[in-house]
Amino acid sequence: MFTGLIQGLGTIHPQGSDCFIISLRDSKKTDIWTDLALGDSVAIDGICLTVEEITSDGFIATASSETLQRTTLGQQVQTASYVNVELSLRIGSKLGGHFVTGHVDGVGYFVEAIITGKAWEMFFAAPPSLLEQWQKNIERYLFPKSSVAVNGISLTIAEYDPKEHWFKVAVIPHTYYQTNLSHLKIGNWVNIEGDILGKHVAKLLGQYSNSYQASQDISLGFLSEHGYL
Repeated sequence: MFTGLIQGLGTIHPQGSDCFIISLRDSKKTDIWTDLALGDSVAIDGICLTVEEITSDGFIATASSETLQRTTLGQQVQTASYVNVELSLRIGSKLGGHFVTGHVDGVGYFVEAIITGKAWEMFFAAPPSLLEQWQKNIERYLFPKSSVAVNGISLTIAEYDPKEHWFKVAVIPHTYYQTNLSHLKIGNWVNIEGDILGKHVAKLLGQYSNSYQASQDISLGFLSEHGYL
């Protein structure tokens, strides 16, 4: 479990089809390096990976087929020149963003950034080639004021267009410069994870809706079955 507050930047280099070497930028100057241990979970651009081997400036990890299918790791696409790095939460850690699982729902691409005062409005959209995946796995969790993780960064959706399949987030200078958002180029792909709390609510409401549709009317038995009596 993560919180979406990026602790550092790094680079990632594939070694074969599913093995990756992650190098931490300025590794000797960051707490990430001193805290890193075998078996740790680390979010790389929002993807939860396990430390299998520690190197001189980072670590080696293997991605599952599901991870390769859902994330930028398995796509032959352009991404930011650096990856975001965050260690997993520990008991007593501050939850400054929102709960981020590291289980990416799918990918989107960077459309544009508009400077508004000292902040940025950044737009992300569904890749046309993966629109069906976007509609199935991502779209239902996107709505104004909801949390979303873009490359592992905890952000709040300011606007969403369900017809054109894009959303907008407002980014403050600290977030922009301390993450790889400042390194994105138009067309770069990003990993997207919807809010885990929203997913649970959607599932529960779906179960309730299905149960309600299946019943002819609201009876004492129906109320008892669903915990109202």
